Amino acid sequence: MTALAGKVALVTGGGRGIGRAICEAMAQAGARVAVADLNEADAIETAEAIGGMAVVMNVAHFEDAARCVAQVEDALGGVDILVNNAGIFNMASIDKVTPEDYRRQYDVNVGGTIFACQAVVPAMKRRGSGSIINFSSQAGRRGEPNISIYCSTKAAVISVTQSLALELASDNIRVNAVAPGVIDTPMWDSVDAQFAEYENKPKGQKKREVGEAVPLGRMGDPRDVADPCVFLASDAARYITAQTLNVDGGNWMS
Repeated sequence: MTALAGKVALVTGGGRGIGRAICEAMAQAGARVAVADLNEADAIETAEAIGGMAVVMNVAHFEDAARCVAQVEDALGGVDILVNNAGIFNMASIDKVTPEDYRRQYDVNVGGTIFACQAVVPAMKRRGSGSIINFSSQAGRRGEPNISIYCSTKAAVISVTQSLALELASDNIRVNAVAPGVIDTPMWDSVDAQFAEYENKPKGQKKREVGEAVPLGRMGDPRDVADPCVFLASDAARYITAQTLNVDGGNWMS
C-alpha cells in the first residue's frame, strides 16, 4: 500500500495504543513517520519497529511542540500529516473536580491539539498542502456522567477542527477529526479501573459491558482507528475537511 508514499507524518502520543497503530499503518502506507511521545522509551521502541524517527514531546507546552516540529522538519524535510492523538482521561464527579485536573485535561486534550497545529501549519503552508487529523471521542458527541471535563475537552476538539478547517482551506490544508468509541487499549484498562471505583463494579466488568453494548458487538481494535486515519491523510480524502468521523462500531449516528 502506497497511499502515503513520499509523505512525512508526525503522530503525537505515538508510542503505544492507538498512536502506535497509526504509526504502523502510516509507515505501511509509505509515509516516513515521526513518533512523538512524552515517554521516550515508548517513542523509540515504536520508531525502531517501523523504521521511523522518535521525538520526545510534551504537547501541553507550545515551546516543546515547536521544538519537536522543527526537529522533524530538519530531519525529514517537512511535515505533510499531523495526527493529534495524544490525550489523557480522568474521571471525577463534579464535587470532586479539582482546578489542577481541569487544567491538565484542557492543557493536553485541547491545548495540545492547538499548539501542535500552530507549530506545524507554517511548514504545511510552505509545502502547499497538508492534512491534520485531531482526536475527539464519542464522549465529545454526548455527555456522560462523572467525566464532564473529559467530555467537554473532546467536544472542544470538534469545534477547533471545524474552525481550523475553514481558516486553512485556502492554504490547501485539510483539518478533520476522528471520534473513536471504546477501543481496547491499555488506556481503557485504566478507564475501566476508574469506572469500577465510581460504579462499584469488579474490575473488567465495565469494559465487558461497553464492548457488548456496541452495535457491532465488540470493542474496537487500535487498527480499526488507524486505517481511517490513513484514509483521511491520503489523497482519497482530498475533498473532505471540517468533518469528524465516528469510529465507534455504530455507537453514535450523525
